[in-house]
Amino acid sequence: MSDDSFELYDLRVEIVAPEGAKIYCGAPGDWFELRGEQLHLPTGQSFSIYSLSAILPLLPAKQRQTHPHDWMTSDAEIACPDPNCPSRLRITRLGKRRFSHAETTAVPLPKEPT
Repeated sequence: MSDDSFELYDLRVEIVAPEGAKIYCGAPGDWFELRGEQLHLPTGQSFSIYSLSAILPLLPAKQRQTHPHDWMTSDAEIACPDPNCPSRLRITRLGKRRFSHAETTAVPLPKEPT
């Protein structure tokens, strides 16, 4: 197999909330981007580990191409884990990024039958 590439979406996760709502986990508009396996936050900005724990299991699936009818394709907002906080964590797919299998793992691809 000569091409060992695959694509993942870059993602942006942003805190969104109703106007004037009391927020406990950060500030509306706070965000980070996920590029491959790396989180990128703007300089000087933080992000709640509790909010991160609510969305972390979903991010690898959101990075991958999914069927148009799959809820993972259509649903983009996750509730804040604090039941008293009305904020949501909005996951937006950005552009795709290409990766090489050989550059992301030590496990080789199986050999194709000849």
